[in-house]
Amino acid sequence: MPKYQFQVEVQPRYLPEQSAPEEGLYGFAYTITITNAGEVAAQLISRHWIICDAGGHMEEVKGLGVVGHQPLLKPGESFEYTSGCRLRTSSGSMHGSYFCVAEDGEPFTCPIALFVLEATAQGSPDQPITPRVLH
Repeated sequence: MPKYQFQVEVQPRYLPEQSAPEEGLYGFAYTITITNAGEVAAQLISRHWIICDAGGHMEEVKGLGVVGHQPLLKPGESFEYTSGCRLRTSSGSMHGSYFCVAEDGEPFTCPIALFVLEATAQGSPDQPITPRVLH
């Protein structure tokens, strides 16, 4: 087991109620679970996201913590949050990293693998929305 390691799981979903396709606006939410898979307690300090739409528009987002929190996680502990973004196209992707500092003062970066944001038809029962996560 690595001494310093956070694992990140992402579950994206399309939000038709927060979208206006006729205006080129698509809303997405993503729920992230961060688990300390290392041997030392560590705190998530900041986030860095790269958000891309299918039209080639890229947005970079940096900031302290996640949804107003800078969770301190002991080994085995998890923190879950939901956030969102809007795209100009019906599909896109996100990836990034978290900057963390271990209890012993050691800084480390936790990568967030690329995941796909994709709006499907209306999300009707016969056409369920199935997000794709790329590893």
